[in-house]
Amino acid sequence: MCDQTFLVNVFGSCDKCLKQRALRPVFKKSQQLSYCSICAEIMATDGLHENETLAALKSEAESLKGKLEEERAKLHDVELHQVAERVEALGQFVMKTRRTLKGHGNKVLCMDWCKDKRRMVSSSQDGKVIVWDSFTTNKEHAVTMPCTWVMACAYAPSGCAIACGGLDNKCSVYPLTFDKNENMAAKKKSVAMHTNYLSACSFTNSDMQILTASGDGTCALWDVESGQLLQSFHGHTADVLCLDLAPSETGNTFVSGGCDKKAMVWDMRSGQRVQAFETHESDINSVRYYPSGDAFASGSDDATCRLYDLRADREVAIYSKESILFGASSVDFSLSGRLLFAGYNDYTINVWDVLKGSRVSILFGHENRVSTLRVSPDGTAFCSGSWDHTLRV
Repeated sequence: MCDQTFLVNVFGSCDKCLKQRALRPVFKKSQQLSYCSICAEIMATDGLHENETLAALKSEAESLKGKLEEERAKLHDVELHQVAERVEALGQFVMKTRRTLKGHGNKVLCMDWCKDKRRMVSSSQDGKVIVWDSFTTNKEHAVTMPCTWVMACAYAPSGCAIACGGLDNKCSVYPLTFDKNENMAAKKKSVAMHTNYLSACSFTNSDMQILTASGDGTCALWDVESGQLLQSFHGHTADVLCLDLAPSETGNTFVSGGCDKKAMVWDMRSGQRVQAFETHESDINSVRYYPSGDAFASGSDDATCRLYDLRADREVAIYSKESILFGASSVDFSLSGRLLFAGYNDYTINVWDVLKGSRVSILFGHENRVSTLRVSPDGTAFCSGSWDHTLRV
Protein backbone atom coordinates (compact mmCIF):
# COMPACT_ATOMS: atom_id res chain seq x y z
CA MET A 1 0.00 0.00 0.00
CA CYS A 2 1.76 3.13 -1.16
CA ASP A 3 0.56 5.11 1.89
CA GLN A 4 2.87 2.96 4.00
CA THR A 5 5.89 2.90 1.68
CA PHE A 6 8.97 4.84 2.73
CA LEU A 7 12.25 5.02 0.83
CA VAL A 8 15.46 5.39 2.82
CA ASN A 9 18.77 6.16 1.07
CA VAL A 10 21.81 5.16 3.13
CA PHE A 11 25.06 6.93 2.38
CA GLY A 12 28.41 5.52 3.39
CA SER A 13 31.49 3.62 2.30
CA CYS A 14 30.93 0.98 -0.40
CA ASP A 15 32.23 -2.45 0.72
CA LYS A 16 33.65 -3.01 -2.78
CA CYS A 17 35.19 0.27 -4.03
CA LEU A 18 35.29 1.98 -0.59
CA LYS A 19 33.95 5.25 -2.06
CA GLN A 20 31.36 7.38 -0.25
CA ARG A 21 28.13 6.85 -2.20
CA ALA A 22 24.45 5.99 -1.87
CA LEU A 23 24.35 2.32 -0.87
CA ARG A 24 22.01 -0.58 -1.47
CA PRO A 25 21.95 -3.93 0.40
CA VAL A 26 23.48 -6.82 -1.59
CA PHE A 27 23.49 -10.44 -0.43
CA LYS A 28 26.45 -12.61 -1.34
CA LYS A 29 26.37 -16.19 -0.04
CA SER A 30 23.82 -15.12 2.62
CA GLN A 31 26.13 -12.33 3.81
CA GLN A 32 24.70 -8.80 3.63
CA LEU A 33 27.01 -6.21 2.06
CA SER A 34 26.51 -2.54 1.22
CA TYR A 35 27.40 -1.78 -2.42
CA CYS A 36 27.02 1.37 -4.49
CA SER A 37 24.90 1.01 -7.65
CA ILE A 38 27.96 0.74 -9.94
CA CYS A 39 29.54 -2.10 -7.95
CA ALA A 40 26.16 -3.82 -7.65
CA GLU A 41 25.80 -3.85 -11.46
CA ILE A 42 29.36 -5.16 -11.89
CA MET A 43 28.65 -7.95 -9.39
CA ALA A 44 25.45 -8.84 -11.27
CA THR A 45 27.39 -9.39 -14.50
CA ASP A 46 30.15 -11.47 -12.90
CA GLY A 47 30.19 -15.03 -14.18
CA LEU A 48 28.52 -14.30 -17.54
CA HIS A 49 29.84 -16.33 -20.46
CA GLU A 50 31.15 -14.71 -23.63
CA ASN A 51 28.44 -12.98 -25.74
CA GLU A 52 25.99 -13.54 -22.87
CA THR A 53 24.06 -10.52 -21.59
CA LEU A 54 21.66 -9.88 -18.74
CA ALA A 55 18.93 -9.21 -21.32
CA ALA A 56 19.48 -12.67 -22.84
CA LEU A 57 19.33 -14.30 -19.42
CA LYS A 58 16.13 -12.40 -18.57
CA SER A 59 14.61 -13.54 -21.86
CA GLU A 60 15.54 -17.16 -21.09
CA ALA A 61 14.04 -16.84 -17.59
CA GLU A 62 10.78 -15.50 -19.05
CA SER A 63 10.69 -18.39 -21.53
CA LEU A 64 11.16 -20.94 -18.73
CA LYS A 65 8.47 -19.18 -16.69
CA GLY A 66 6.10 -19.46 -19.67
CA LYS A 67 6.73 -23.20 -19.93
CA LEU A 68 6.02 -23.63 -16.22
CA GLU A 69 2.72 -21.75 -16.64
CA GLU A 70 1.79 -24.07 -19.54
CA GLU A 71 2.46 -27.15 -17.41
CA ARG A 72 0.45 -25.64 -14.56
CA ALA A 73 -2.45 -24.88 -16.93
CA LYS A 74 -2.62 -28.57 -17.99
CA LEU A 75 -3.58 -29.44 -14.40
CA HIS A 76 -6.25 -26.73 -14.34
CA ASP A 77 -9.25 -28.96 -15.00
CA VAL A 78 -12.01 -27.49 -12.82
CA GLU A 79 -12.93 -24.24 -11.04
CA LEU A 80 -13.69 -24.01 -7.32
CA HIS A 81 -17.21 -22.62 -7.86
CA GLN A 82 -17.99 -25.58 -10.14
CA VAL A 83 -16.96 -28.04 -7.43
CA ALA A 84 -19.09 -26.09 -4.94
CA GLU A 85 -22.27 -26.09 -7.05
CA ARG A 86 -23.87 -28.82 -4.95
CA VAL A 87 -23.00 -27.10 -1.70
CA GLU A 88 -25.87 -25.21 -0.14
CA ALA A 89 -25.52 -21.45 -0.48
CA LEU A 90 -25.16 -19.29 2.60
CA GLY A 91 -28.04 -16.95 3.30
CA GLN A 92 -27.62 -13.28 4.04
CA PHE A 93 -26.72 -12.73 7.68
CA VAL A 94 -26.35 -9.73 9.95
CA MET A 95 -23.32 -8.93 12.10
CA LYS A 96 -23.31 -6.06 14.57
CA THR A 97 -20.65 -4.00 16.29
CA ARG A 98 -20.60 -5.14 19.94
CA ARG A 99 -17.65 -3.07 21.20
CA THR A 100 -15.89 0.08 19.99
CA LEU A 101 -12.40 0.64 21.38
CA LYS A 102 -11.30 4.27 21.54
CA GLY A 103 -7.93 5.48 22.76
CA HIS A 104 -5.61 5.93 19.83
CA GLY A 105 -4.93 9.50 18.71
CA ASN A 106 -4.28 8.62 15.08
CA LYS A 107 -4.71 5.88 12.44
CA VAL A 108 -4.85 2.31 13.77
CA LEU A 109 -2.42 0.32 11.62
CA CYS A 110 -2.29 -3.20 13.10
CA MET A 111 -3.85 -5.46 15.74
CA ASP A 112 -3.54 -9.02 17.02
CA TRP A 113 -5.50 -11.27 19.39
CA CYS A 114 -4.13 -13.01 22.46
CA LYS A 115 -4.62 -16.78 22.64
CA ASP A 116 -6.91 -16.22 25.67
CA LYS A 117 -9.56 -14.93 23.16
CA ARG A 118 -10.12 -11.84 25.27
CA ARG A 119 -7.14 -9.51 25.15
CA MET A 120 -5.69 -7.90 22.07
CA VAL A 121 -2.94 -5.50 21.09
CA SER A 122 -3.13 -2.62 18.61
CA SER A 123 -0.61 -0.17 17.16
CA SER A 124 -1.12 3.23 15.62
CA GLN A 125 0.39 6.12 13.72
CA ASP A 126 0.36 8.05 17.01
CA GLY A 127 3.35 5.93 18.15
CA LYS A 128 1.34 4.09 20.82
CA VAL A 129 0.83 0.37 21.35
CA ILE A 130 -2.19 -0.50 23.52
CA VAL A 131 -3.21 -3.81 25.13
CA TRP A 132 -7.01 -4.00 25.47
CA ASP A 133 -9.56 -6.12 27.30
CA SER A 134 -12.04 -6.62 24.47
CA PHE A 135 -14.86 -7.60 26.88
CA THR A 136 -14.75 -4.41 28.97
CA THR A 137 -12.94 -2.13 26.42
CA ASN A 138 -10.49 -1.21 29.21
CA LYS A 139 -6.86 -0.44 28.37
CA GLU A 140 -4.57 -2.78 30.33
CA HIS A 141 -1.19 -1.54 29.10
CA ALA A 142 0.08 1.28 26.89
CA VAL A 143 3.54 1.81 25.42
CA THR A 144 4.77 4.92 23.64
CA MET A 145 7.25 3.99 20.92
CA PRO A 146 10.18 6.22 19.95
CA CYS A 147 8.70 6.66 16.46
CA THR A 148 5.33 7.21 14.80
CA TRP A 149 3.85 4.76 12.26
CA VAL A 150 3.99 1.61 14.42
CA MET A 151 2.96 -0.65 11.53
CA ALA A 152 3.35 -4.06 13.15
CA CYS A 153 2.32 -5.64 16.45
CA ALA A 154 1.86 -9.22 17.65
CA TYR A 155 0.87 -11.09 20.81
CA ALA A 156 3.16 -13.89 22.05
CA PRO A 157 1.53 -17.36 22.18
CA SER A 158 1.86 -17.43 25.99
CA GLY A 159 0.14 -14.05 26.32
CA CYS A 160 3.09 -12.82 28.41
CA ALA A 161 4.68 -10.50 25.84
CA ILE A 162 3.96 -8.33 22.82
CA ALA A 163 6.14 -7.36 19.88
CA CYS A 164 5.92 -4.21 17.76
CA GLY A 165 7.84 -2.00 15.35
CA GLY A 166 7.60 0.39 12.43
CA LEU A 167 9.62 3.31 11.14
CA ASP A 168 12.36 2.64 13.71
CA ASN A 169 13.35 -0.37 11.54
CA LYS A 170 13.32 -2.54 14.70
CA CYS A 171 11.11 -5.18 16.26
CA SER A 172 10.89 -4.63 20.01
CA VAL A 173 9.51 -7.13 22.54
CA TYR A 174 7.82 -5.98 25.78
CA PRO A 175 7.05 -8.47 28.60
CA LEU A 176 3.60 -8.04 30.14
CA THR A 177 2.90 -8.24 33.89
CA PHE A 178 -0.17 -7.88 36.11
CA ASP A 179 1.19 -4.57 37.44
CA LYS A 180 -0.50 -2.00 35.20
CA ASN A 181 1.61 0.83 36.66
CA GLU A 182 4.92 -0.80 35.78
CA ASN A 183 7.19 1.02 33.33
CA MET A 184 7.11 -1.34 30.33
CA ALA A 185 9.61 0.75 28.34
CA ALA A 186 12.31 -0.13 30.90
CA LYS A 187 11.94 -3.84 30.06
CA LYS A 188 11.96 -3.32 26.29
CA LYS A 189 14.16 -5.68 24.29
CA SER A 190 15.18 -4.84 20.71
CA VAL A 191 15.18 -8.16 18.86
CA ALA A 192 15.22 -7.52 15.11
CA MET A 193 17.00 -4.87 13.07
CA HIS A 194 16.22 -4.24 9.39
CA THR A 195 17.59 -1.64 6.98
CA ASN A 196 14.12 -0.23 6.32
CA TYR A 197 10.76 0.01 8.10
CA LEU A 198 9.21 -3.02 9.82
CA SER A 199 5.92 -3.88 8.07
CA ALA A 200 4.84 -7.09 9.87
CA CYS A 201 5.85 -9.38 12.71
CA SER A 202 4.60 -12.68 14.12
CA PHE A 203 5.77 -15.00 16.88
CA THR A 204 6.31 -18.60 15.82
CA ASN A 205 4.68 -21.35 17.89
CA SER A 206 6.75 -20.30 20.91
CA ASP A 207 7.76 -17.02 22.56
CA MET A 208 11.39 -17.71 21.69
CA GLN A 209 11.36 -16.90 17.96
CA ILE A 210 9.83 -14.10 15.94
CA LEU A 211 9.35 -13.65 12.21
CA THR A 212 9.56 -10.18 10.66
CA ALA A 213 8.91 -8.57 7.26
CA SER A 214 10.37 -5.27 6.13
CA GLY A 215 10.43 -2.53 3.53
CA ASP A 216 14.00 -3.62 2.73
CA GLY A 217 12.48 -6.48 0.70
CA THR A 218 13.36 -9.27 3.13
CA CYS A 219 11.81 -11.45 5.83
CA ALA A 220 13.83 -12.74 8.77
CA LEU A 221 13.61 -15.19 11.67
CA TRP A 222 15.11 -14.04 14.98
CA ASP A 223 15.89 -15.52 18.37
CA VAL A 224 14.06 -13.37 20.94
CA GLU A 225 16.44 -13.99 23.85
CA SER A 226 19.72 -13.22 22.07
CA GLY A 227 18.45 -11.08 19.19
CA GLN A 228 20.44 -13.29 16.82
CA LEU A 229 19.39 -13.64 13.18
CA LEU A 230 18.50 -17.32 12.65
CA GLN A 231 17.40 -17.22 9.00
CA SER A 232 16.86 -14.60 6.30
CA PHE A 233 14.53 -14.89 3.33
CA HIS A 234 15.42 -13.12 0.07
CA GLY A 235 13.30 -13.18 -3.09
CA HIS A 236 10.96 -10.20 -3.09
CA THR A 237 12.07 -7.38 -5.39
CA ALA A 238 10.24 -4.63 -3.46
CA ASP A 239 8.88 -3.88 0.01
CA VAL A 240 7.42 -6.88 1.86
CA LEU A 241 4.12 -5.71 3.38
CA CYS A 242 2.68 -8.79 5.11
CA LEU A 243 3.31 -12.34 6.29
CA ASP A 244 1.42 -15.20 7.93
CA LEU A 245 2.65 -18.36 9.61
CA ALA A 246 1.28 -21.78 8.62
CA PRO A 247 -1.39 -22.82 11.17
CA SER A 248 -0.14 -26.33 11.98
CA GLU A 249 1.64 -26.84 15.30
CA THR A 250 4.78 -27.99 13.53
CA GLY A 251 4.34 -25.37 10.83
CA ASN A 252 7.68 -24.70 9.20
CA THR A 253 6.38 -22.57 6.36
CA PHE A 254 5.04 -19.05 6.06
CA VAL A 255 3.64 -16.88 3.28
CA SER A 256 4.59 -13.29 2.46
CA GLY A 257 3.27 -10.63 0.08
CA GLY A 258 4.57 -7.28 -1.07
CA CYS A 259 4.82 -4.37 -3.46
CA ASP A 260 6.22 -6.61 -6.22
CA LYS A 261 2.67 -8.08 -6.57
CA LYS A 262 3.98 -11.52 -5.57
CA ALA A 263 2.95 -13.91 -2.80
CA MET A 264 5.69 -16.34 -1.77
CA VAL A 265 5.72 -19.44 0.43
CA TRP A 266 8.94 -20.06 2.37
CA ASP A 267 10.56 -22.93 4.25
CA MET A 268 11.66 -21.51 7.60
CA ARG A 269 14.34 -24.16 8.15
CA SER A 270 16.20 -23.77 4.84
CA GLY A 271 15.35 -20.15 4.02
CA GLN A 272 14.33 -21.28 0.54
CA ARG A 273 11.30 -20.11 -1.39
CA VAL A 274 8.99 -23.09 -1.92
CA GLN A 275 6.27 -21.53 -4.11
CA ALA A 276 5.52 -18.18 -5.73
CA PHE A 277 2.26 -16.75 -7.10
CA GLU A 278 2.06 -13.67 -9.30
CA THR A 279 -1.52 -13.00 -10.42
CA HIS A 280 -2.33 -9.75 -8.58
CA GLU A 281 -2.08 -6.50 -10.52
CA SER A 282 -0.95 -4.31 -7.62
CA ASP A 283 0.60 -4.39 -4.11
CA ILE A 284 -0.40 -7.32 -1.87
CA ASN A 285 -1.37 -5.79 1.48
CA SER A 286 -2.43 -8.90 3.39
CA VAL A 287 -2.03 -12.69 3.32
CA ARG A 288 -3.73 -15.27 5.54
CA TYR A 289 -3.57 -19.07 5.63
CA TYR A 290 -6.73 -21.15 5.29
CA PRO A 291 -7.41 -22.93 8.65
CA SER A 292 -6.27 -26.30 7.27
CA GLY A 293 -3.00 -24.81 5.99
CA ASP A 294 -3.58 -26.12 2.44
CA ALA A 295 -4.36 -22.71 0.94
CA PHE A 296 -4.06 -19.01 1.62
CA ALA A 297 -5.92 -15.83 0.72
CA SER A 298 -4.49 -12.45 -0.27
CA GLY A 299 -5.87 -8.92 -0.43
CA SER A 300 -4.49 -6.34 -2.83
CA ASP A 301 -4.66 -2.74 -3.98
CA ASP A 302 -6.11 -4.10 -7.26
CA ALA A 303 -9.48 -4.32 -5.39
CA THR A 304 -9.51 -8.14 -5.38
CA CYS A 305 -8.98 -10.92 -2.89
CA ARG A 306 -7.66 -14.21 -4.21
CA LEU A 307 -7.43 -17.79 -2.97
CA TYR A 308 -4.38 -19.92 -3.78
CA ASP A 309 -4.33 -23.71 -3.35
CA LEU A 310 -0.83 -24.86 -2.32
CA ARG A 311 -1.42 -28.45 -3.43
CA ALA A 312 -2.65 -27.46 -6.88
CA ASP A 313 0.04 -24.73 -7.00
CA ARG A 314 -2.32 -22.17 -8.50
CA GLU A 315 -4.97 -19.53 -7.93
CA VAL A 316 -8.39 -21.13 -7.51
CA ALA A 317 -10.73 -18.19 -6.82
CA ILE A 318 -11.05 -14.42 -7.18
CA TYR A 319 -13.33 -12.44 -4.88
CA SER A 320 -14.31 -9.17 -6.54
CA LYS A 321 -17.20 -7.08 -7.82
CA GLU A 322 -17.33 -4.32 -10.41
CA SER A 323 -18.73 -2.01 -7.74
CA ILE A 324 -15.63 -2.52 -5.55
CA LEU A 325 -13.10 0.04 -6.73
CA PHE A 326 -10.85 0.39 -3.70
CA GLY A 327 -8.06 -1.87 -2.53
CA ALA A 328 -8.35 -4.63 0.08
CA SER A 329 -6.08 -3.88 3.03
CA SER A 330 -6.64 -6.92 5.26
CA VAL A 331 -8.12 -10.43 5.03
CA ASP A 332 -8.89 -13.28 7.43
CA PHE A 333 -10.88 -16.55 7.44
CA SER A 334 -13.63 -17.68 9.77
CA LEU A 335 -12.71 -20.64 11.96
CA SER A 336 -14.49 -23.08 9.60
CA GLY A 337 -12.86 -21.54 6.53
CA ARG A 338 -16.24 -20.99 4.82
CA LEU A 339 -16.15 -17.18 5.18
CA LEU A 340 -13.49 -14.71 4.13
CA PHE A 341 -13.57 -11.30 5.83
CA ALA A 342 -11.91 -8.47 3.90
CA GLY A 343 -11.38 -4.86 4.96
CA TYR A 344 -11.28 -2.23 2.21
CA ASN A 345 -10.10 1.33 1.70
CA ASP A 346 -13.71 2.45 1.04
CA TYR A 347 -14.41 2.09 4.83
CA THR A 348 -16.32 -1.23 4.44
CA ILE A 349 -15.79 -4.87 5.34
CA ASN A 350 -17.00 -7.41 2.79
CA VAL A 351 -17.80 -10.99 3.81
CA TRP A 352 -17.27 -13.57 1.05
CA ASP A 353 -18.48 -17.15 0.68
CA VAL A 354 -15.14 -18.87 0.05
CA LEU A 355 -16.63 -21.79 -1.93
CA LYS A 356 -19.24 -19.95 -3.98
CA GLY A 357 -17.17 -16.80 -4.52
CA SER A 358 -20.17 -14.60 -3.75
CA ARG A 359 -20.46 -11.73 -1.29
CA VAL A 360 -22.82 -12.66 1.56
CA SER A 361 -22.62 -9.49 3.64
CA ILE A 362 -21.20 -5.98 3.72
CA LEU A 363 -20.46 -4.26 7.03
CA PHE A 364 -20.48 -0.50 7.58
CA GLY A 365 -19.45 1.52 10.62
CA HIS A 366 -15.90 2.74 10.19
CA GLU A 367 -15.48 6.34 9.06
CA ASN A 368 -12.17 5.85 7.27
CA ARG A 369 -10.30 3.04 5.55
CA VAL A 370 -10.13 -0.34 7.31
CA SER A 371 -6.44 -1.06 7.85
CA THR A 372 -6.41 -4.31 9.84
CA LEU A 373 -8.78 -7.20 10.56
CA ARG A 374 -8.37 -10.38 12.63
CA VAL A 375 -10.78 -13.17 13.66
CA SER A 376 -10.57 -14.14 17.34
CA PRO A 377 -8.92 -17.51 18.17
CA ASP A 378 -12.29 -19.12 19.08
CA GLY A 379 -13.97 -17.78 15.93
CA THR A 380 -16.86 -16.09 17.77
CA ALA A 381 -15.92 -12.53 16.77
CA PHE A 382 -13.53 -10.49 14.73
CA CYS A 383 -11.89 -7.13 15.32
CA SER A 384 -11.20 -4.45 12.73
CA GLY A 385 -8.95 -1.40 13.04
CA SER A 386 -9.31 1.75 10.98
CA TRP A 387 -7.78 5.07 10.06
CA ASP A 388 -10.74 6.58 11.97
CA HIS A 389 -8.61 5.95 15.15
CA THR A 390 -10.94 3.17 16.47
CA LEU A 391 -11.19 -0.61 16.67
CA ARG A 392 -14.52 -2.44 16.42
CA VAL A 393 -15.39 -5.92 17.66
